[in-house]
Amino acid sequence: MNAIITVVGSDKVGIIAEVSALLASHKINIADITQTILSGNFVMMMMVSLDNADISIDELRKIMNESSEKMNVEINIMSEKVFSSMNRL
Repeated sequence: MNAIITVVGSDKVGIIAEVSALLASHKINIADITQTILSGNFVMMMMVSLDNADISIDELRKIMNESSEKMNVEINIMSEKVFSSMNRL
């Protein structure tokens, strides 16, 4: 199963490192990633594969929510199917 993760917040050192390390610790592969800085705001979107993950998407949401509070960013996670359905023309 693939999921889309978005991270938005004030730019600061270590956001990509912390999110990536958390994913790696649960055997979640980053299939694609893009990030940019918009007027001082950090914006990142990742497509990840949970095929070999040792946690569920719901557990990942809980862990990422805790991490987002520490980093002072907003992190959202949704399945690729839901994301694709929401963004059809």
